[in-house]
Parts: sequence; structure tokens; C-alpha cells
Amino acid sequence: MRLIFDIMSLKDFIKSINLRDTELFWKDYEARNENNYKKSEGDIKLIADFTEYSPLHNGHFHCMKTAISKVPNSIFVAIVPGLFERSGRGLPYILPRDVRAEIAVSVGADIVVEGPPMGIMGSGQYSLCLARMFQALSTDFIPRGYKPFDGFDNILDRITMGHGIAPKPYKIVDMDTGEILLEDKLEEDNYVIVSFSKSLKKIGFDFKDKFIFVKRIEGVSGSLIRESIVNNSLKDVKSMMPPETISILKREINKNRAPLHNLRLDEKIIDNANDLSFNELSNLNFFNDELANKFIEFRKNNSFKSVDDVLNILPYGFSTNFNARVLSILENPIEKEVISEYINHYPSVIRILDYKNEDVLELFKRKINNENVSLF
Repeated sequence: MRLIFDIMSLKDFIKSINLRDTELFWKDYEARNENNYKKSEGDIKLIADFTEYSPLHNGHFHCMKTAISKVPNSIFVAIVPGLFERSGRGLPYILPRDVRAEIAVSVGADIVVEGPPMGIMGSGQYSLCLARMFQALSTDFIPRGYKPFDGFDNILDRITMGHGIAPKPYKIVDMDTGEILLEDKLEEDNYVIVSFSKSLKKIGFDFKDKFIFVKRIEGVSGSLIRESIVNNSLKDVKSMMPPETISILKREINKNRAPLHNLRLDEKIIDNANDLSFNELSNLNFFNDELANKFIEFRKNNSFKSVDDVLNILPYGFSTNFNARVLSILENPIEKEVISEYINHYPSVIRILDYKNEDVLELFKRKINNENVSLF
């Protein structure tokens, strides 16, 4: 009986987050403020890092500490992905962003700002949003964790030189010279770096000498951490996370507000799969006529009764990430054109999720010299 109550309570919590975030998305979309980037004020340097912190572990902490040590007397800004609480893989986060922001500040971040709604976007789309956010923040330094391998140093050297690097199928190309730097594909963290350089180049942001590349540490597993949280065995991964993360995780679990990463708005997904017309489906982000038609064909003889019914009609061979993103867009059905317009004006507002103290907040506002700032 207790378990059923907990699940229902968590689902109600997720619903309340989703309702709030839907209002925020459309508010930001309607604002569509023009980003007239001004010259930053003051000599203090701003380090901006983008990380999901789901949850913040020793790998994230190491990257943060390394960057701060290399640029002392700076402002460290963490960009934590926001609206709808879905990752770039389309999966729910373990904690809502305001709590992830709290953890980041507790271990050393000065300011945490809200990042893009990753779960309803493709990787190129949210990479472009991130690039625009880094531009809006007048970013001086960008720390990124990477996994070394033979030949990758050359790619990192090109990025340090300010070259955009384009990841293409089984080859990595220098956008400035046209050279093929690698005839292979990259692992996820390394792929994110080159994809991000491409997006920064696309918007005209000069990132020469701005990246701080930090070699990933060993002995940290995000999947093991999440598994231990589900099994209520945090002691098994105690060595992988800062004590602040563990303390706040325990608090949220005790308040029945975590973990959230295995829960979705199933009823909303099923209702939209059953009710949206062909045109409404085909116009959604990630959808096309072929995919929309699969929903219509299924509905001729059946109705969707579960999320598994939705997953079972998705074309064979689609990636797990794509399937999860389809579920996320059915949770929040937003059209391609709306997403495109949203990206063009991103960020309509720089929303601050948490901050160290009032002095740091004022210093941050003067540094970025951007009037479209609000507190979460």
C-alpha cells in the first residue's frame, strides 16, 4: 500500500512540474526577445559549463574544480538543462533541475542557469541552443570532459585554434580547412565536444583558446549510481559522488520527490497517441508522414493502451534515444516550426536557478550585461 502511494505521489509531483514547464515554454516562446548581445562589463572571467548533473558525481566535480583552479577569481556558471526535465536521450532526469542546481552550488558553482528543453529536441537543435546560451553569457572559458585516444589530441588542438569540427558519418572534418581528421565515429563525451564546436562556429562565436579540456577520471559510473538510488543502496556508490550530492539525494528521497528517472506521464503519452490527427502528428518534432501514418494505421483496429504499444509501432532500427525522444514529444506535443522559432530566439530569458550569494549574483548580472534575466 505504501509503494502504491509513493508512485502516485511521485507522478503527481511530475505532473505539477510538467504543468509549470509547459507554461514557461510558451511564455518564453511568445516573448521571442531579440538577443542583442552587448559587450560584457568588468574584467572578471566567466567559466560556463554545460552538464546535466543527473546526479552530480565526482567526474562533474573534478571538471568544475579543474576549471576553477585554472581561472582563479572567476565566476563559474553551470548550465543545467531545464524545461520538461528530459535529457538529450529523451529520458527523465533523476531530480528536477532546481535540486540539481542546488547540488551544483553546494559543491562550488557560483551561478546555475537553466539550459534548453533537451528531451524535445534533436542533438543538433539543443547543441545550437547551448551555443546561443554561451554567447548570451559572454563566456570566456568552456570546460569539457573528454576521453583520450590516439588522434583525438589533434582534434582538440584544432578546436583550441578556434576551428569548427563537424562530426559526419564515420568521419570527423575540420570545417575551416576541409581536412578529414578522423575516419571513425566518436564516443558520446567526445562527440559532444566536436558537435558543440560546430554549433559555436555556426552562430559566429569566437571560441579560440576558450576551451579547457579535462581528462575524464576513472571509477565513476552514472548507471551504477542511478541503479543504487533505485535500490536505496547509496552506500554502494558513496565513493563516486561528493557528500553534498548524497545528502541532498537522501533528503529528496525521504520527501518522496525522487527518484524520477523511471517515471513518465504515461496517460498523457497514450492520450496523445490516440487522439492527435495525422497532420498534428506529422507536424511534431521528430515525426514525419511515415511515422504519423504508423499511428493512424494502428488506430484503425486498436487503441493505444500502454506506452509499450507506442514503442512497438516505432520502426525497427530506430535508436533507443530516438524512441525515448518520441515519448517525450508525445508528453509535450510541440510542432517542428515552433521548435525552430524557439531556437532562433533562444534564450528569450536567462533564467537563474540558484546562486551562491547576492554579491555573486550582482557581479554575474554586470558581467553578462544582458537585461533578459530572471530568477526561477
